[in-house]
Amino acid sequence: MQTQWQNQRRGITSRRKASTSAAAEQVQQEEALYEPFRADGQAGAVGAGVDSEYESRAELNFPSHRKAIKSAKLAALHARLSLPAKFPLQTLARCLIDPSVDPRSGYNNAPLAILGQELLGYHTTEWLVCKYPRLPMSIIMAAAYGYVGNATLNSIRLEWGVEAVAAPGPEVDAGLLQLKRMTPGNAMAEDGMRRVKDVEQDESGKRYPHKSLSGRIVYNDMFGGTNEFPAFDTKPYPGAPSSTSASSEAAASEPEAEGAEEASFESVPVEEPANEDLNRQPVTLEDASAGFVRALAGALYLHAGSSAVKDFHNDHILSRHLPLHNMFNFTRPTQDLSKLCNLQGWEPPVARLISETGRLSRTPVFVVGVFSGDDKLGEGVGASLNEGRTRAAANALRSWYLYSPMESQICFPSEVEGSQAGKKKWIPQYVDPGEIVA
Repeated sequence: MQTQWQNQRRGITSRRKASTSAAAEQVQQEEALYEPFRADGQAGAVGAGVDSEYESRAELNFPSHRKAIKSAKLAALHARLSLPAKFPLQTLARCLIDPSVDPRSGYNNAPLAILGQELLGYHTTEWLVCKYPRLPMSIIMAAAYGYVGNATLNSIRLEWGVEAVAAPGPEVDAGLLQLKRMTPGNAMAEDGMRRVKDVEQDESGKRYPHKSLSGRIVYNDMFGGTNEFPAFDTKPYPGAPSSTSASSEAAASEPEAEGAEEASFESVPVEEPANEDLNRQPVTLEDASAGFVRALAGALYLHAGSSAVKDFHNDHILSRHLPLHNMFNFTRPTQDLSKLCNLQGWEPPVARLISETGRLSRTPVFVVGVFSGDDKLGEGVGASLNEGRTRAAANALRSWYLYSPMESQICFPSEVEGSQAGKKKWIPQYVDPGEIVA
């Protein structure tokens, strides 16, 4: 039994070595073909028959792909995230290169981050819309920011154990996040929690150039902010919450090695800067971390397919806790509840005192319930009868908006896409008439 296990492990190790050696051999062939960067930083010809415009090349400002396959940090991150064997280390190293280090799209993670941003936003939005069909659009935008916003993705990067460099360069480890850091400022943001000196602002000087909700849906990004990439930290409102990890300690699992396919590395033609300044604008660590996580999702889609991205989204995004009930801020809950009962054909809501204590003391407590006929819609606790009635109406509205169908009735559009054998049969989803406008 022990000999059989050793033979099995020996076969797995040989496949891993063959895959890594094949990738290393291909990288050596590409570097021998292009030879774009030399240690002395001097210009040189790539080979016979190469045009003179390719004779002058800039020096790499980040570790080469040859160093990537030798990085212990990169291999540990690959195993820690349980990435498939078809996901090469060279692509993982590219996901760690921010555009502030090198502006050429063939070397940084900007193209992958654009794809990953759309994928993460798509899976997050479909989960929110199908899971909570009555959520107002403003809450959906705020919840999307809480799940895949810059602050949340920065927390994910920290939980993965990915460290950032103090300054980029070819001598640093390929398993570190490469970015050109922004100089700390002395101006405070609207929420009063961080400094934002030299952070670019919208031309109008406001966070949202389109004030109406319909304008934010059509013209702005998934968070309701300016439709630019890379997206700045445009929170839906000052102090918007971010999702937190469900468990403080996540056990890192080993990647599956059985049936591992050889890692494929698609060569990217060398791009010439052509009078382009390589000194890009610096970025904050939070923005660079968000770009790395998005680029990883985009690269995972290209190498492993949509099912791998959906599993990645379920494991690292939806597994986090986001208090949706804290995002509601009702200004007139009693009027909104009356409007809701009128739209649904229910009896008008009536507030009733359920229990009380200490009415004549300094700290009285009243438990008030809101009823529509014999049905209790909500319950609230307050220091006065009016406060208890208001809290009960607000809780009734939260219960209405946070309605969720049964799990057997929820079917996400991404689960019926493609031609995979295990796709589900489409179930029409519940569509709510819309939010309550009193």
